[in-house]
Amino acid sequence: MTSAFAPASLANRPRPRRALVSLTPLIDVVFILLVFFMLASSFSNWRSIELNTPVHAGGRSTIGQALLVEVRQDGLRLAGVPVARAALASRVKERLGQQPDLRVLVRLADGVVLQEAITVFDRLTAAGIKDLSLAGSSPQ
Repeated sequence: MTSAFAPASLANRPRPRRALVSLTPLIDVVFILLVFFMLASSFSNWRSIELNTPVHAGGRSTIGQALLVEVRQDGLRLAGVPVARAALASRVKERLGQQPDLRVLVRLADGVVLQEAITVFDRLTAAGIKDLSLAGSSPQ
């Protein structure tokens, strides 16, 4: 038996609300991507190195007037004399005190790691050398 109120009670009953899409998972995913790319990126201190290239291919006179630093696999040489890496800056500062317009040529031997050359350039620049050039490899 049906009641007279049955159809009316169904009509007055509130309809279920439609589910809303939450933005919280979307924000979480964007935040995780942001953190991932921040950690994966490299924020190194990029610096440029200014190198003076010779204007003419003269050889002996240019090298004769400059201080030669050789970077070899077995160590450093300053004007042909072996020198420790830690003592390089102090020895160059001594020479710079005697000759303020000192020019320094850095010659790299074959097989030297580039980071070693950059370290030598940094030490020479910290010692106060303004005229710093990269020389070609020495003839064998």
